[in-house]
Amino acid sequence: MAIKPGEMFKPSAGFAFGGGDAAGSGGGGAKIEHRIGVKAPARVIWGVIADLPRWADWNPIYPRAEGEIRIGAVLTLTLALPGEAHRTIQPVVQDWVPDDQLHWRLSVLRGLVRSVRYIEIESLSDENCIVSNGEIFGGLLGPSVARRMRQSIRRGFTEMGEALAARAEAAWRAEAGTPTSAS
Repeated sequence: MAIKPGEMFKPSAGFAFGGGDAAGSGGGGAKIEHRIGVKAPARVIWGVIADLPRWADWNPIYPRAEGEIRIGAVLTLTLALPGEAHRTIQPVVQDWVPDDQLHWRLSVLRGLVRSVRYIEIESLSDENCIVSNGEIFGGLLGPSVARRMRQSIRRGFTEMGEALAARAEAAWRAEAGTPTSAS
């Protein structure tokens, strides 16, 4: 079942961390999100997202991505947030729906920081979408980590959203036969 942006943060969507709220223990989770309009169909955007080995070609905050998009699969990602040291993370795919969404979860520091990372595509028309690119932080230390790193994370999500939009729009123009600056 696809969960639309805005609906995923309701407890009924299943993204609760522990005690029924987005934060789990400690009360009050934190969410950081970037949204961008993309002039391409959802299937083209999804094609860019689903091609993990090619993330290195366009994705500034995940310059390495390996794994398989299937529920329960472990991904191996290099996280390269602006102003932060690069590090390898191994989130678990929580949910995915082709042309619609990819969600993964990560738990670090023995569960003191837990997060759900999401990329969601909302179709507005046959050739226009909004892509939401964000993360919900929970666990005892998750909200404070999110506050401390908010600027770096937000900047990274913005850079990733803009790069995804550029890549998908170029792919759509090439598929539609519209000349691009590279042709």
